[in-house]
Amino acid sequence: MDTTPKSLRLQLAICGRINAGKSTLLNLISGQSAAITSPERGTTTDVVEKVMELRPLGPVVLLDTAGVDDDSPLGSQRTAGTRRAIERADAVILAITPGLWDNCELSVIALADERKIPVIPVVNFHHDMPDEKFLALIKEQCGTAPVTVCAANLDQRSSFLDKLTPVLMEKLPESLTTPPFLNDLIPENSLVVLMTPIDSQAPKGRLIMPEVTAIRDILDGHAVAVVAREDAFPEIYHKLNAKPALAVCDSQVVDKMIATTPADIPQTTFSILMSRAKGDIVEFASGCAAINFLKPGNKVLIAEACTHHAGENDIGKVQIPGLLQKKFPGIKIDFASGADYPEDLQNYQLLIHCGGCMLNRRAMLNRLRAARNAGVPVCNYGMCIASCKGVIEKVLSPFPEALQMYRNELDRMSKMM
Repeated sequence: MDTTPKSLRLQLAICGRINAGKSTLLNLISGQSAAITSPERGTTTDVVEKVMELRPLGPVVLLDTAGVDDDSPLGSQRTAGTRRAIERADAVILAITPGLWDNCELSVIALADERKIPVIPVVNFHHDMPDEKFLALIKEQCGTAPVTVCAANLDQRSSFLDKLTPVLMEKLPESLTTPPFLNDLIPENSLVVLMTPIDSQAPKGRLIMPEVTAIRDILDGHAVAVVAREDAFPEIYHKLNAKPALAVCDSQVVDKMIATTPADIPQTTFSILMSRAKGDIVEFASGCAAINFLKPGNKVLIAEACTHHAGENDIGKVQIPGLLQKKFPGIKIDFASGADYPEDLQNYQLLIHCGGCMLNRRAMLNRLRAARNAGVPVCNYGMCIASCKGVIEKVLSPFPEALQMYRNELDRMSKMM
């Protein structure tokens, strides 16, 4: 993600009047002192850019702008820069001072509306929370309930982002908030090998959706897909003139891929790729660590987004329960399919979710949020299988942030035991 060019990142312009706390907001969102802050008027003169990873949105560029009410000798040039920032923005974060609402804020909304850009109002207070009447006025004028924060208080960063990112997810088109499936992991003109079992679960005459998605994404990345059944390995590598940039397999044969693929080739599974395309791979990796600490009597929920008829070797109904109960005898397993998703998750020690082929990303993130609010770790099908088979770190290695989160959570939970 760090190498993602700016042109492929979401652009979020932070706008508002002078001294509304725009630079302080940028620093809070980024978690760094990226912009100079001062009570002096007009501290920000040119647009300040900060690139970062904003989970679960992905790579973004934050644009800190000059105050729209800048009336200094160079004010017209500075506000022109603000307008240019709005021109390139996917969304505007409107910084608001409690009690102040006039043409300054309305002009930003008008500029954004002309360009069909969503506006997310953020009331930045210093001491006392703004009154409800003022917040209601903003919601009426903006069409969106404002997010409130004391941006100077860095302790509020986590809770603020938990409120801000769902609003961004709601307001931005899904096409802008969905990460690449895999083409950001591979260079152009490279080879990607796909190990694709053809079994009773595979639809007749077709490939399953993750496999089709992978092939299309490889082609979109100007790379070459080599697709073969698992019985073609390891001989397939001897037939290739170039070393593959990535190998991907179905979760049920992950141990065979690891055993038959040269260790220097990055490897992962279709389900793990789905975990970031449909959800939050870092949060799934964090939840995966909890598998290692299951005890007899613990309750596990296995959730699928679809309602397909389960076959005799179904991954969710048969394979995963078998792996878990063999490794952790005495655990209790419940199942949920389709829209039949429990409202109360607090009785579970772990939730294991499918890749989410039949859910849009927003729906999956809402399920993650519900589990987070209930204090229940969530793991992905592919990660669960890889963990039970002892190869989880290998298949997370193409995603350094997720791998590090898995290790951190594993260490944290080990110290608690």
